[in-house]
Amino acid sequence: MNTDQIKSAIENGNTALGIELGSTRIKAVLVADNFQTVASGDFVWENELDQGIWTYSLEKVWAGIQTSYANLATEAKDKYGVNIKKIGSIGISAMMHGYMAFDKDGEILVPFRTWRNNITGQAAGELTELFNFNIPERWSIAHLYQAVLNKEDHVKNIDFLTTLDGYVHYKLSGEKTVGIGDASGIFPVDENTADYDADMIEKFRALQNVKQYTWDIKEILPTVKVAGENAGALTDAGAALLDPTGQLQGGALMAPSEGDAGTGMVATNAVRKRTGNISAGTSAFSMVVLDEPLKKVHRDIDMVTTPDGAPVAMVHTNNSSSDINAWTSLFAEFAKVIGAPQKPNDLYEALFDNSLKGDQDGGGLVNFAYLSGENITKMPEGRPLFVRKPDSNFNLANFFKVQLYSAFAPLKIGMDILLREEHIKTDVLIAQGGLFKTPVVAQQVLADALNTPITVMSNAGEGGPWGMAVLALYAQSHKDGQSLADYLDDEVFSSQESATLEPEPVSVRGYEKFIDNYKAALPVEGQAVESMKMN
Repeated sequence: MNTDQIKSAIENGNTALGIELGSTRIKAVLVADNFQTVASGDFVWENELDQGIWTYSLEKVWAGIQTSYANLATEAKDKYGVNIKKIGSIGISAMMHGYMAFDKDGEILVPFRTWRNNITGQAAGELTELFNFNIPERWSIAHLYQAVLNKEDHVKNIDFLTTLDGYVHYKLSGEKTVGIGDASGIFPVDENTADYDADMIEKFRALQNVKQYTWDIKEILPTVKVAGENAGALTDAGAALLDPTGQLQGGALMAPSEGDAGTGMVATNAVRKRTGNISAGTSAFSMVVLDEPLKKVHRDIDMVTTPDGAPVAMVHTNNSSSDINAWTSLFAEFAKVIGAPQKPNDLYEALFDNSLKGDQDGGGLVNFAYLSGENITKMPEGRPLFVRKPDSNFNLANFFKVQLYSAFAPLKIGMDILLREEHIKTDVLIAQGGLFKTPVVAQQVLADALNTPITVMSNAGEGGPWGMAVLALYAQSHKDGQSLADYLDDEVFSSQESATLEPEPVSVRGYEKFIDNYKAALPVEGQAVESMKMN
C-alpha cells in the first residue's frame, strides 16, 4: 500500500490494532487490512519482586498501554498526517497464566501474580493427581487453589478471576472473556466443547477445601471464546482509557484476547496440526500442534490449545535470554569505559559471531541463566550462576557460546520428552523472538540443541502484537467460515519468505556434551540456592 492508501485506511477504520503486554515490553501495532504494519509504539517495563512474588502494578499496566498507543498514534500522525479516530478491530494479548482476582466492585484483591512465580507447588501437584492432567505451577487454577490451601483471606471475596489479557480486554469492552488458547492456561479445556473441561470442573467443585466458599468455579472464570468469534466491542469508556486525548471513538470489534503463546503461533503460521513454533525471549516456550494425544501425562509438558482450539503440547521455561542481555550490558559498559562504546545491535552481533569460534561443547564451561526459578530443572528460585573447572577452556568465544547454549538448555530438556519419549513428528518448527534477530547464530544453536531443522521467517521481528492484530482482522472477516489455518496460509503468509537451517552433526554432539555437563552441575546450582538462603 502506498502512503495515500494507508492514510485512507486509517481514516476509514480499515485497520486492526494489536496490543501485547510482554514481560519486558508493551507494544501496540496498527495493521492495515493487507496485514501491513503501518504504525507502532511501545513501552519498556520490568516485573518487580514484591515480598517474594513477581508482579506488575496495574498503574504500570495502564501507563504502558496508554504510552504505547500514544506513540503509535503520533507515528501515524507524523507519517500519514491523520489522527486515528476509529479502528476496525482490536485484540489484546499478554503473558499467559498467572493470577488476577477481583471482588464484586472490580477491585483487585491481591497484587497480580505472574507466570514467573514458583509458589504453587502443593496445589499444582494435588490438582494434577486429581485431574490426571498436568497442572503447571503457573496456571491460574494452581494459584487459586494454593491460595485456598494457604487460607488466604481474600479468597472468600473473589467475584472474577482472569489473566492479564483478560483483564485488559474486560476494561476496554466490559466483557469477561478470554480466547481459548489463554483459557487453556487458566483451567483445562475440552477440545470437543471448546470450553473448560466439565468433568474437571465437577472434581474441583467437590474438593472439601473449595466447598466452604460461596463462589462457583465456573462462574468466576472468564467465558471462553474461539478465534474468529465476536468478543464484544470497544466501549466509549474503554476508548477513553486507551486514548485519554479523546480522539479515539468506541465501537471497534474486540477479538478474543489471547496469551502470547497463541499470538506467537499465529505470527509464525503454526496453528495447523503437525506444525510447531519456538519463541525465545525473557522466557522460552515451544508449541507443537498435535495430531494425536500424548501417551501419558508429563509434569514438564503443558497441554494447551491454539487460538482456534486445537490441542498443543507446550514446553515452557521461565528463563531464556535475560542472562545474555545482562552479560551483554556488562560488555557494553566495559566498551564505554575503555572509550569504544558500541551500539547494542553491533555488540550482540559481534559477541554472537565470535561464539562461532568456540569449542563445540563450550570448552567445559557451564552457565545457569536462572533469573527466576525453573520448573523443568526443579530450581525453586532465581540464581544466575556461571561455572567452570580449573581445566576448562575459558575464553570469550566459549563464554558466549555457553550463554547461547544455556538459553535453550531447559527448553531442550523439556523438548527431549516430546521428541524422544513421545516421538512427536512435526512438518515444520519455526523460531521467533529477539534471539533470532541476529542472523543465523541462535537459529543454528537451536537446531543443534534439538537436532531438528529450524525455520525463521522474514517477519521474525513482527512477533506477538502483529499476530494479535492478525487475529483481530480474522475476527472481522470470519463471516465466510474460513478456518484460521487456511486464513493464515491463503491470506497472510501466501508470499512469506523463510530460511531453514539443518542441525550440524558435529555441533549436535558438542551440545549433547554440554547438556551432560549442565545436568551434572545442576546440584551445584541447587546448593547455591540453599547456601544463599542460609546466609
